[in-house]
Amino acid sequence: MMQPTRRDVLQGALAGAAGSLGTVSRAEPTPNGKADACIHIWLGGGAGHIDTFDPKRRGDGKDTPGSYYDSIPTAALDIRLCEHLPRVADRMDRCALLRTVSHDLNSQHGAASNLMHTGRKPSGTIIYPSVGSLVSHELGAKSDDVPPYVVMGYPNIMRDPGFLGAGSGYVYLTQIETGPTGLNPAPDVDSDRQKRRQVLLGRLRADYLERNDDDTIVRAKAEVSEQGFRMAGQRFMDVFRLDQEPSAVRDSYGSDFGQRCLLARRLVQAGVRFIEVSFNLNFLNGTGWDVHQDGILKQHLLIQDLDRALSSLLDDLERHRLFDRTLVVVSTEFGRPPEFDAYGGRGHQADAFSTLFAGGAVRGGVAVGRTDEIGKAIVDRRTLVPDYFATIFATLGIDFAKNLYSNNRPVPITDQGRPVAEILA
Repeated sequence: MMQPTRRDVLQGALAGAAGSLGTVSRAEPTPNGKADACIHIWLGGGAGHIDTFDPKRRGDGKDTPGSYYDSIPTAALDIRLCEHLPRVADRMDRCALLRTVSHDLNSQHGAASNLMHTGRKPSGTIIYPSVGSLVSHELGAKSDDVPPYVVMGYPNIMRDPGFLGAGSGYVYLTQIETGPTGLNPAPDVDSDRQKRRQVLLGRLRADYLERNDDDTIVRAKAEVSEQGFRMAGQRFMDVFRLDQEPSAVRDSYGSDFGQRCLLARRLVQAGVRFIEVSFNLNFLNGTGWDVHQDGILKQHLLIQDLDRALSSLLDDLERHRLFDRTLVVVSTEFGRPPEFDAYGGRGHQADAFSTLFAGGAVRGGVAVGRTDEIGKAIVDRRTLVPDYFATIFATLGIDFAKNLYSNNRPVPITDQGRPVAEILA
């Protein structure tokens, strides 16, 4: 056997150093993701992992830390969930859990929510795009008749396209059974009048852009406006006809949050790439998932609502043969600590919390990472936020290591994130 040369030794040492720093090698192949759409369920407020997806020993609501509820077995060996998630428990063989997602923004909901939507902390020189905008930008629209990115929640900068520009923005929905009313013409504007307006507007835009060819902002907004006119057509507006669904299907989804999940399935069918469904619009317990003080007393109502809607969504996607090509992600800005406050509620915990993945050919029946006996500290396999983002992108077949560009400045799509291989089929 030949002895290694000094050059061989140095190259090996440099390769080892690069691996230890966690850099993503461009020689590493991008997973061949099977999903072409994503439904992102957002539990805004900070859903407690130990009261949902990572139950521990029972606490007493006062001095003894622990879960607020008992746990139950699931369809996946060695995985237990909160007792108020029985339907999801029966489908856990089709879901995967990341139980040790971690970051250091423990105090502020806004900063943590922004991090879990963009994968980055704010910068003074660049506005980072949201995960929905990134997916929209990378996968593109399936059709001119539907938008690639839809939000059913609160519109704010954390869901914006950032440096990607208006073309990667979202359509915001408030009324789930009427669609975006802003796309509808005024009552006194018939179809002929609308067409004449569009022709006139098109001429004005063309004239302006011919004289100002470098005005990329106006050009991008013009493209968005033109797409808005197309989306006002019958194909997109028919998506909101929830009354076309069998009553048994609508009933299975349950509440207003469940109906938004049903609409998300219909949007995927129509060709939308990324849909965010927020579960913080109506607070059944008075506080939502932010269970300080006595908000925890009726937290089970939120969990039961999530159980019904999420399980129905998974079944519905399978029934329509959309499950393997639709990634479902359930996320939040941080978890809750096992200790109770003076009123029996909980504070914030960002160092260890859970997210759920399903569909998109994700490997089911898997729980990655382990927290200690009360869910306070990570014992095994910390998942950083860039890794969480890289996992979403890999499942959708998006290169998690590529560079995007803000003007001429290269911006990695994730901050050196690596996919969690254990849940990728």
